[in-house]
Amino acid sequence: MINASQVIESGTSILFVTLDSLRYDVARTALDVGLTPNLARLLPEGGWEQRETPGSFTLPAHMAFFSGFLPKLPTPEQPPRLWECRPPAFKTVPPETFVFDAPNMIKGLAQHGYRSVCIGGVTYFSRETPLGGVLPDLFDEDHWRPEFCSPEPDSTRHQVDHALTVADTHAGHPLFLFVNVSATHVPHGHYVGDSTDSTRSQTAALAYADAHLGRLVTTLTRDREWLIIMCADHGDSFGEDGYWGRGTARPEVMTVPFAAMLR
Repeated sequence: MINASQVIESGTSILFVTLDSLRYDVARTALDVGLTPNLARLLPEGGWEQRETPGSFTLPAHMAFFSGFLPKLPTPEQPPRLWECRPPAFKTVPPETFVFDAPNMIKGLAQHGYRSVCIGGVTYFSRETPLGGVLPDLFDEDHWRPEFCSPEPDSTRHQVDHALTVADTHAGHPLFLFVNVSATHVPHGHYVGDSTDSTRSQTAALAYADAHLGRLVTTLTRDREWLIIMCADHGDSFGEDGYWGRGTARPEVMTVPFAAMLR
């Protein structure tokens, strides 16, 4: 169990990675058959946790995450939340939970001296539209380029290169570094030479991203400890019962991989 209150009050930097649209079954299978060796080395014992997302597509899921509502276990009993907005007076919060007296955890972290940086992926982080600025506006600084987005076959390499450059400029200060990995978001059929997206092509996209995610974590944690959270914001339907995409309460959409660790 991670005592996030203690970790954050000590000024430990935080890496929060969302693997956009990554289904739990895809992540679990890729791990079990050895397609993600770097993640296998980094994830806690047991690998990915099966959890349920609070949002069925990118915008509501991330708004919930940044408000303190990370994916939950599919069980009646829940572990203490990592972070939470200050609740009403009648509610008791476990001491392990970091409570921020702010409307979102990014502003709450700023009160503890953290600098927040967003490395965008999908177009909800691109500022190409008015809606595309909602999530980036939460951060002290945000970065997005077309090569960070899923149509680019080497998107994760570009994102990680940029994330490491940015992190280096903030060395010595507490950092909340957020990376939205777009490779697992459609389109990813190009990873298997197909024009149609599927669990097979999403698996290939995750296998591609694995080396760069390993490089990101290994480089960041070389000289200091980080709190690392990795999860999907939601999954995707690939034809199950005739459904395609996200935005529905389908099990393949709402069931996501999750991991939290100190490295």
